[in-house]
Amino acid sequence: MRRLLAPLLILMLASGCSTKPVLPTAGADLTIKPSQVVASGTSFTGTRVLWGGIIINSSNLTNSTRLEVLAYPLDSQQRPQTDQPAGSRFFAYHPGYLETADYAAGRLISMVGIINDIEEGRLGEHRYHYPRIDTEQAHLWPLKSQEIDTRLHFGIGVIFSN
Repeated sequence: MRRLLAPLLILMLASGCSTKPVLPTAGADLTIKPSQVVASGTSFTGTRVLWGGIIINSSNLTNSTRLEVLAYPLDSQQRPQTDQPAGSRFFAYHPGYLETADYAAGRLISMVGIINDIEEGRLGEHRYHYPRIDTEQAHLWPLKSQEIDTRLHFGIGVIFSN
């Protein structure tokens, strides 16, 4: 009986620490990437997607906020995996006002939205085609300094630090 109790307790603790995705994905195509949208033209217009990455630029417009995002693959919790190769850039239009100091360059973001169009822009001197999504929901990931360490630590020892 005791042999079963320890593994069961460990399993319960581990499952209690697991996290779930932060955004609803019902009806979203999780396989479409921004680069595919540019390559296919307007064939994905109206498709709901889940994308994320690093904010490159944010600007407030009359009725929305436009985020320029460098896409990265997402992990199982929908957090951008910046240790993986970057994808292409895209524009995300969020209805209303977002504080651009919070949605600043370098912040990680994940979002669910509808592919609307492809916009032409510039990256330096280079013409660039940005897929555009109209966001339904977005999740701005906390800065590393704001994250809470949820790891479970066991051990006996002495720690020296300055």
